Amino acid sequence: EDAEWVGAELTRRFGPSRWSFALTATDANRWAIRLARAVTGRSKVLVNSYCYHGSVDESLIVAGPDGDGVSRPGNVGAPVNVTVTSRVAEFNDVAGLERALDHGDVAAVLMEPALTNIGIVLPEAGYLNAVRRLTHDSGAVLINDETHTLSAGPGGATGAWGLQPDVVTVGKAIGGGIPVAAYGLTSELADRVQSRADLDLVDVGGVGGTLAGNALSMAACRATLEHVLTDEAWVGMTALAGRWTTGVQRIIDEHSLPWSVQQLGARSEYRFSSPAPRTGTESHAATDSELDDYLHVYLANRDVLMTPFHNMALICPQTTAAQVDLHEQVFAAAVAELLAA
Repeated sequence: EDAEWVGAELTRRFGPSRWSFALTATDANRWAIRLARAVTGRSKVLVNSYCYHGSVDESLIVAGPDGDGVSRPGNVGAPVNVTVTSRVAEFNDVAGLERALDHGDVAAVLMEPALTNIGIVLPEAGYLNAVRRLTHDSGAVLINDETHTLSAGPGGATGAWGLQPDVVTVGKAIGGGIPVAAYGLTSELADRVQSRADLDLVDVGGVGGTLAGNALSMAACRATLEHVLTDEAWVGMTALAGRWTTGVQRIIDEHSLPWSVQQLGARSEYRFSSPAPRTGTESHAATDSELDDYLHVYLANRDVLMTPFHNMALICPQTTAAQVDLHEQVFAAAVAELLAA
């Protein structure tokens, strides 16, 4: 009963009508990739440079200095050279995406509608429409990973921006702390998969797992979507994220800092670059680990805890305006001391 309710609710929020469940978004992405390979007969996956899709092997590729794909630094125990399985294009680079798809071997484009784990990189006007057109024309399956971009709204960026991917994957937040993830297919794609009598979709075919869709995960997912991450909750969360963003921008402007701040619904983040980066590679180049550490420690010592790996705030239904304002006050003091040093 809970699984049926969750599937219907995910359809309402995101659009795709056929849902299956996993325990992590990584697994949801892996299984979506396998289905895409099965129906297209192609082998490669295309991702954006410095994307984030969990520990999916195919996603650990970045654009090198000449634009060609290379293994992402720090990639642990890669089973093969990642260029064997993957292609890469910069986010917001329509021409680069088209060139990569022209090889004719891409089964799926796996992407975040906005980059989130290398700082927030927002799509430029027309970019996501171009991605949809190019993937459709090339026969590649378009997978929107909404695990992080769920912050954009109740249906993530897919719902907020009216996107039409072939597959949506999502995890983490939808279970409220209990392991759960989901992947949803359009009816057209699901019919193509289910028409293949040669695919073992219920046992040893490489899709699914013993604990996928277990009763605890489904109950947690239903409780979270029905009572916590509601449409109404996003109104308040997004408003507070806007307040946070405005406060940070005010301080950046006051000191003429070469920094920027970007908001994605209930998520906001500042980056040491101005203008804001438009690709993952540009955002990676703006990384300053010493400055990150300074701000993290300064804020943590004054009761403001940021993400430990970059300067992101994720507003939740319990966040208050007073907490947002405290961040602004402490951030202002941190900047003032930094500039006075």
